[in-house]
Amino acid sequence: MSEEVLSQSEIDALLSALSAGEMNADELKKEEEEKKVKVYDFKRALRFSKDQIRSLTRVHENFSRLLTTFFSAQLRTYVQISVASADQIPYEEFIRSIPNLTILNVFEVPPLDGRIIMEINPNIAYALVDRLLGGRGSGESKIEKLTEIETNIMSNMFERAFYHYREAWENIVEINPSLTEFEVNPQFLQMISPNETVVVISLNTVIGEVMGMINICIPHVVLEPILPKLSVHYWMQTSEKKERKPGELEILEKNLRNAQIPVTAELGTSEITIEEFLTLDVGDVIRLDRKIDEPLIIKTGDVPKFIGQPGRVNKQLAVQIIDSIEGGENDEK
Repeated sequence: MSEEVLSQSEIDALLSALSAGEMNADELKKEEEEKKVKVYDFKRALRFSKDQIRSLTRVHENFSRLLTTFFSAQLRTYVQISVASADQIPYEEFIRSIPNLTILNVFEVPPLDGRIIMEINPNIAYALVDRLLGGRGSGESKIEKLTEIETNIMSNMFERAFYHYREAWENIVEINPSLTEFEVNPQFLQMISPNETVVVISLNTVIGEVMGMINICIPHVVLEPILPKLSVHYWMQTSEKKERKPGELEILEKNLRNAQIPVTAELGTSEITIEEFLTLDVGDVIRLDRKIDEPLIIKTGDVPKFIGQPGRVNKQLAVQIIDSIEGGENDEK
Protein backbone atom coordinates (compact mmCIF):
# COMPACT_ATOMS: atom_id res chain seq x y z
CA MET A 1 0.00 0.00 0.00
CA SER A 2 1.43 3.38 -0.97
CA GLU A 3 1.92 6.00 1.75
CA GLU A 4 1.61 9.75 1.29
CA VAL A 5 4.03 11.96 3.21
CA LEU A 6 2.47 15.16 4.58
CA SER A 7 4.31 18.46 4.71
CA GLN A 8 4.71 20.36 7.99
CA SER A 9 2.04 22.90 6.99
CA GLU A 10 -0.44 20.09 6.20
CA ILE A 11 0.27 18.45 9.56
CA ASP A 12 -0.35 21.76 11.37
CA ALA A 13 -3.64 22.27 9.50
CA LEU A 14 -4.77 18.73 10.37
CA LEU A 15 -4.00 19.22 14.08
CA SER A 16 -5.82 22.56 14.07
CA ALA A 17 -8.93 20.99 12.51
CA LEU A 18 -8.90 18.17 15.07
CA SER A 19 -8.52 20.57 18.02
CA ALA A 20 -11.26 22.88 16.68
CA GLY A 21 -13.71 19.99 16.33
CA GLU A 22 -13.97 20.32 12.56
CA MET A 23 -12.72 16.70 12.20
CA ASN A 24 -13.37 13.64 14.36
CA ALA A 25 -10.43 11.28 14.97
CA ASP A 26 -12.72 8.28 15.62
CA GLU A 27 -14.52 8.84 12.32
CA LEU A 28 -11.21 9.09 10.47
CA LYS A 29 -10.05 5.82 12.04
CA LYS A 30 -13.32 4.10 11.14
CA GLU A 31 -13.14 5.41 7.58
CA GLU A 32 -9.54 4.15 7.26
CA GLU A 33 -10.54 0.68 8.44
CA GLU A 34 -13.37 0.54 5.91
CA LYS A 35 -10.94 1.37 3.10
CA LYS A 36 -8.69 -1.64 3.77
CA VAL A 37 -9.60 -3.36 0.52
CA LYS A 38 -7.07 -5.26 -1.55
CA VAL A 39 -7.32 -4.37 -5.23
CA TYR A 40 -7.40 -7.43 -7.52
CA ASP A 41 -7.07 -7.12 -11.27
CA PHE A 42 -8.84 -10.05 -12.94
CA LYS A 43 -6.94 -9.30 -16.14
CA ARG A 44 -3.70 -10.07 -14.28
CA ALA A 45 -4.71 -13.22 -12.46
CA LEU A 46 -1.74 -14.76 -10.63
CA ARG A 47 -1.89 -18.40 -11.68
CA PHE A 48 1.62 -19.40 -10.57
CA SER A 49 2.77 -19.60 -6.97
CA LYS A 50 6.06 -18.10 -5.79
CA ASP A 51 7.38 -21.62 -5.35
CA GLN A 52 6.62 -22.44 -9.00
CA ILE A 53 8.22 -19.18 -10.18
CA ARG A 54 11.37 -20.07 -8.21
CA SER A 55 11.47 -23.49 -9.87
CA LEU A 56 11.12 -21.92 -13.31
CA THR A 57 13.91 -19.49 -12.44
CA ARG A 58 16.12 -22.43 -11.41
CA VAL A 59 15.43 -24.22 -14.72
CA HIS A 60 16.30 -21.14 -16.76
CA GLU A 61 19.43 -20.43 -14.74
CA ASN A 62 20.60 -23.83 -15.92
CA PHE A 63 19.49 -22.96 -19.47
CA SER A 64 21.39 -19.66 -19.38
CA ARG A 65 24.60 -21.50 -18.41
CA LEU A 66 24.10 -23.93 -21.29
CA LEU A 67 23.48 -21.04 -23.70
CA THR A 68 26.62 -19.27 -22.48
CA THR A 69 28.71 -22.36 -23.21
CA PHE A 70 27.05 -22.94 -26.60
CA PHE A 71 27.40 -19.38 -27.90
CA SER A 72 30.96 -19.05 -26.55
CA ALA A 73 32.00 -22.13 -28.52
CA GLN A 74 30.19 -21.04 -31.69
CA LEU A 75 31.25 -17.39 -31.69
CA ARG A 76 34.70 -17.69 -30.05
CA THR A 77 34.19 -14.48 -28.10
CA TYR A 78 33.14 -13.37 -24.62
CA VAL A 79 29.52 -14.38 -23.90
CA GLN A 80 27.66 -14.01 -20.60
CA ILE A 81 23.98 -14.90 -20.14
CA SER A 82 22.14 -14.81 -16.80
CA VAL A 83 18.56 -14.68 -15.55
CA ALA A 84 17.43 -11.11 -14.86
CA SER A 85 13.81 -11.69 -13.83
CA ALA A 86 10.84 -14.07 -13.98
CA ASP A 87 7.36 -12.51 -14.00
CA GLN A 88 3.81 -13.61 -14.72
CA ILE A 89 1.88 -11.13 -16.83
CA PRO A 90 -0.95 -11.14 -19.43
CA TYR A 91 0.11 -12.14 -22.93
CA GLU A 92 -1.04 -8.76 -24.25
CA GLU A 93 1.33 -6.97 -21.88
CA PHE A 94 4.26 -9.08 -23.06
CA ILE A 95 3.52 -8.23 -26.69
CA ARG A 96 3.35 -4.52 -25.86
CA SER A 97 6.63 -4.64 -23.91
CA ILE A 98 8.79 -5.87 -26.80
CA PRO A 99 9.86 -3.77 -29.84
CA ASN A 100 7.61 -3.54 -32.90
CA LEU A 101 10.37 -5.17 -34.94
CA THR A 102 12.35 -7.89 -33.19
CA ILE A 103 13.48 -11.50 -33.60
CA LEU A 104 10.78 -13.99 -32.56
CA ASN A 105 11.32 -17.74 -32.58
CA VAL A 106 8.25 -19.89 -31.87
CA PHE A 107 8.90 -23.40 -30.59
CA GLU A 108 6.75 -26.43 -29.94
CA VAL A 109 7.77 -28.54 -26.94
CA PRO A 110 5.99 -31.90 -27.22
CA PRO A 111 4.63 -33.74 -25.32
CA LEU A 112 3.48 -30.42 -23.75
CA ASP A 113 0.70 -28.55 -25.54
CA GLY A 114 1.03 -25.00 -26.78
CA ARG A 115 4.05 -23.07 -27.99
CA ILE A 116 6.89 -21.08 -26.43
CA ILE A 117 8.26 -17.78 -27.74
CA MET A 118 11.95 -16.93 -27.61
CA GLU A 119 12.36 -13.18 -28.31
CA ILE A 120 15.88 -11.94 -29.03
CA ASN A 121 16.83 -8.29 -29.07
CA PRO A 122 17.82 -7.33 -32.65
CA ASN A 123 21.21 -6.01 -31.48
CA ILE A 124 22.03 -9.40 -29.97
CA ALA A 125 20.79 -11.25 -33.05
CA TYR A 126 22.90 -9.14 -35.42
CA ALA A 127 25.96 -9.47 -33.19
CA LEU A 128 25.57 -13.26 -33.48
CA VAL A 129 25.27 -13.14 -37.26
CA ASP A 130 28.19 -10.72 -37.60
CA ARG A 131 30.46 -13.02 -35.55
CA LEU A 132 29.37 -16.11 -37.49
CA LEU A 133 30.21 -14.37 -40.75
CA GLY A 134 33.69 -13.41 -39.53
CA GLY A 135 32.97 -9.89 -38.29
CA ARG A 136 33.80 -8.20 -34.98
CA GLY A 137 30.33 -8.79 -33.54
CA SER A 138 28.74 -5.44 -34.29
CA GLY A 139 25.20 -5.10 -32.97
CA GLU A 140 24.01 -2.72 -35.69
CA SER A 141 20.34 -3.56 -36.25
CA LYS A 142 18.86 -3.66 -39.76
CA ILE A 143 15.86 -5.80 -38.96
CA GLU A 144 13.59 -4.01 -41.43
CA LYS A 145 15.98 -5.18 -44.21
CA LEU A 146 16.43 -8.77 -43.07
CA THR A 147 17.70 -10.85 -46.01
CA GLU A 148 16.83 -14.47 -46.68
CA ILE A 149 20.40 -15.53 -45.88
CA GLU A 150 20.34 -13.68 -42.54
CA THR A 151 16.94 -15.22 -41.75
CA ASN A 152 18.25 -18.74 -42.40
CA ILE A 153 21.42 -18.15 -40.36
CA MET A 154 19.44 -16.77 -37.40
CA SER A 155 16.76 -19.46 -37.43
CA ASN A 156 19.35 -22.26 -37.66
CA MET A 157 21.46 -20.76 -34.87
CA PHE A 158 18.55 -20.24 -32.47
CA GLU A 159 17.07 -23.65 -33.24
CA ARG A 160 20.39 -25.26 -32.28
CA ALA A 161 20.62 -23.05 -29.19
CA PHE A 162 17.09 -23.91 -28.07
CA TYR A 163 17.95 -27.61 -28.35
CA HIS A 164 19.66 -27.16 -24.95
CA TYR A 165 16.25 -26.32 -23.51
CA ARG A 166 15.64 -30.07 -23.43
CA GLU A 167 18.64 -30.54 -21.12
CA ALA A 168 17.54 -27.71 -18.83
CA TRP A 169 14.15 -29.37 -18.29
CA GLU A 170 15.28 -33.00 -18.09
CA ASN A 171 14.91 -33.22 -14.28
CA ILE A 172 11.22 -32.29 -14.56
CA VAL A 173 9.96 -33.42 -17.96
CA GLU A 174 11.46 -34.72 -21.19
CA ILE A 175 10.60 -32.38 -24.05
CA ASN A 176 11.52 -32.30 -27.73
CA PRO A 177 11.80 -28.63 -28.80
CA SER A 178 11.39 -27.81 -32.49
CA LEU A 179 11.25 -24.45 -34.29
CA THR A 180 7.89 -23.93 -36.00
CA GLU A 181 7.88 -20.23 -36.87
CA PHE A 182 10.29 -17.32 -37.34
CA GLU A 183 8.77 -13.85 -37.15
CA VAL A 184 9.88 -10.22 -36.75
CA ASN A 185 6.54 -8.53 -36.00
CA PRO A 186 4.95 -9.46 -32.64
CA GLN A 187 1.52 -8.28 -33.82
CA PHE A 188 1.35 -11.32 -36.09
CA LEU A 189 1.75 -13.72 -33.14
CA GLN A 190 -1.72 -14.37 -31.74
CA MET A 191 -1.03 -17.74 -30.13
CA ILE A 192 -3.34 -17.31 -27.12
CA SER A 193 -5.96 -14.87 -25.87
CA PRO A 194 -4.62 -11.44 -24.82
CA ASN A 195 -5.61 -11.94 -21.16
CA GLU A 196 -4.03 -15.38 -20.84
CA THR A 197 -1.33 -15.52 -18.16
CA VAL A 198 2.23 -16.15 -19.33
CA VAL A 199 5.56 -16.43 -17.53
CA VAL A 200 8.28 -14.23 -19.03
CA ILE A 201 11.87 -15.11 -18.13
CA SER A 202 14.28 -12.33 -19.11
CA LEU A 203 17.93 -13.19 -19.71
CA ASN A 204 20.65 -10.53 -19.56
CA THR A 205 22.89 -11.20 -22.57
CA VAL A 206 26.37 -9.86 -23.31
CA ILE A 207 28.17 -10.79 -26.53
CA GLY A 208 31.54 -9.07 -26.82
CA GLU A 209 30.69 -5.39 -26.32
CA VAL A 210 26.99 -5.74 -27.25
CA MET A 211 24.33 -6.01 -24.55
CA GLY A 212 20.65 -6.91 -24.83
CA MET A 213 17.86 -9.14 -23.59
CA ILE A 214 16.54 -12.56 -24.51
CA ASN A 215 12.94 -13.11 -23.33
CA ILE A 216 11.30 -16.52 -23.07
CA CYS A 217 7.49 -16.41 -22.95
CA ILE A 218 5.76 -19.55 -21.65
CA PRO A 219 1.92 -19.61 -21.63
CA HIS A 220 0.10 -21.11 -18.66
CA VAL A 221 -1.45 -23.77 -20.90
CA VAL A 222 2.04 -25.17 -21.65
CA LEU A 223 3.00 -25.56 -17.99
CA GLU A 224 -0.42 -26.62 -16.65
CA PRO A 225 0.19 -30.42 -16.92
CA ILE A 226 3.48 -30.19 -14.99
CA LEU A 227 2.60 -27.56 -12.37
CA PRO A 228 2.70 -30.14 -9.52
CA LYS A 229 6.32 -30.86 -10.47
CA LEU A 230 7.30 -27.20 -10.11
CA SER A 231 7.55 -27.37 -6.34
CA VAL A 232 10.27 -27.81 -3.75
CA HIS A 233 8.59 -30.99 -2.53
CA TYR A 234 8.90 -32.57 -5.98
CA TRP A 235 12.55 -31.50 -6.33
CA MET A 236 13.33 -33.09 -2.96
CA GLN A 237 11.58 -36.31 -3.95
CA THR A 238 13.50 -36.35 -7.23
CA SER A 239 16.79 -35.93 -5.34
CA GLU A 240 15.94 -38.87 -3.09
CA LYS A 241 15.11 -41.06 -6.08
CA LYS A 242 18.51 -40.28 -7.58
CA GLU A 243 20.33 -42.08 -4.78
CA ARG A 244 22.74 -44.64 -6.17
CA LYS A 245 21.68 -48.26 -6.38
CA PRO A 246 23.73 -50.92 -4.55
CA GLY A 247 26.92 -51.67 -6.47
CA GLU A 248 26.51 -48.69 -8.79
CA LEU A 249 29.52 -46.89 -7.30
CA GLU A 250 31.72 -49.96 -7.74
CA ILE A 251 30.67 -50.33 -11.38
CA LEU A 252 31.40 -46.65 -11.98
CA GLU A 253 34.82 -46.95 -10.39
CA LYS A 254 35.61 -50.06 -12.45
CA ASN A 255 34.65 -48.29 -15.68
CA LEU A 256 36.80 -45.29 -14.74
CA ARG A 257 39.79 -47.53 -14.07
CA ASN A 258 39.39 -49.09 -17.51
CA ALA A 259 39.13 -45.72 -19.24
CA GLN A 260 42.11 -44.89 -21.44
CA ILE A 261 43.84 -41.51 -21.27
CA PRO A 262 46.84 -40.35 -23.32
CA VAL A 263 50.18 -40.15 -21.47
CA THR A 264 52.98 -38.19 -23.11
CA ALA A 265 56.59 -37.50 -22.15
CA GLU A 266 57.66 -34.02 -23.22
CA LEU A 267 61.30 -33.89 -24.26
CA GLY A 268 61.24 -30.09 -24.39
CA THR A 269 59.87 -27.12 -26.27
CA SER A 270 61.25 -24.63 -28.75
CA GLU A 271 60.21 -21.48 -30.57
CA ILE A 272 61.05 -20.83 -34.20
CA THR A 273 59.93 -18.24 -36.74
CA ILE A 274 57.44 -18.93 -39.51
CA GLU A 275 60.24 -18.52 -42.04
CA GLU A 276 62.35 -21.15 -40.25
CA PHE A 277 59.34 -23.49 -40.09
CA LEU A 278 58.67 -23.16 -43.82
CA THR A 279 62.30 -23.94 -44.67
CA LEU A 280 62.60 -27.05 -42.44
CA ASP A 281 64.04 -30.06 -44.26
CA VAL A 282 65.04 -33.62 -43.50
CA GLY A 283 68.12 -33.68 -41.27
CA ASP A 284 67.58 -30.25 -39.72
CA VAL A 285 68.04 -29.97 -35.95
CA ILE A 286 65.72 -28.05 -33.62
CA ARG A 287 67.29 -27.04 -30.31
CA LEU A 288 64.99 -27.67 -27.31
CA ASP A 289 64.90 -25.63 -24.09
CA ARG A 290 65.75 -28.65 -21.89
CA LYS A 291 69.23 -30.13 -21.37
CA ILE A 292 69.91 -33.82 -21.96
CA ASP A 293 70.43 -34.55 -18.26
CA GLU A 294 67.29 -32.72 -17.07
CA PRO A 295 64.16 -34.73 -16.16
CA LEU A 296 61.20 -34.91 -18.52
CA ILE A 297 57.66 -33.61 -17.93
CA ILE A 298 55.05 -36.39 -18.16
CA LYS A 299 51.50 -35.29 -18.97
CA THR A 300 48.21 -37.10 -18.53
CA GLY A 301 46.00 -35.59 -21.21
CA ASP A 302 47.29 -32.01 -21.37
CA VAL A 303 48.00 -31.70 -17.64
CA PRO A 304 51.60 -31.96 -16.31
CA LYS A 305 51.41 -34.70 -13.69
CA PHE A 306 54.81 -36.40 -13.18
CA ILE A 307 58.56 -35.95 -13.59
CA GLY A 308 60.48 -38.77 -15.24
CA GLN A 309 63.75 -39.81 -16.81
CA PRO A 310 64.23 -41.50 -20.20
CA GLY A 311 65.72 -44.97 -20.57
CA ARG A 312 65.34 -48.39 -22.19
CA VAL A 313 63.47 -51.54 -21.22
CA ASN A 314 64.16 -54.65 -23.31
CA LYS A 315 65.66 -52.56 -26.09
CA GLN A 316 62.59 -50.28 -26.19
CA LEU A 317 62.41 -46.63 -25.25
CA ALA A 318 60.79 -46.04 -21.86
CA VAL A 319 60.25 -43.35 -19.21
CA GLN A 320 60.66 -43.94 -15.48
CA ILE A 321 58.51 -41.83 -13.13
CA ILE A 322 60.64 -40.36 -10.36
CA ASP A 323 58.31 -37.79 -8.79
CA SER A 324 54.89 -36.15 -9.04
CA ILE A 325 54.14 -32.51 -9.75
CA GLU A 326 52.31 -30.63 -7.03
CA GLY A 327 49.13 -29.04 -8.38
CA GLY A 328 48.79 -31.53 -11.23
CA GLU A 329 45.11 -32.25 -11.92
CA ASN A 330 44.02 -30.01 -9.03
CA ASP A 331 46.18 -31.92 -6.53
CA GLU A 332 44.02 -35.05 -6.92
CA LYS A 333 46.05 -38.22 -7.10
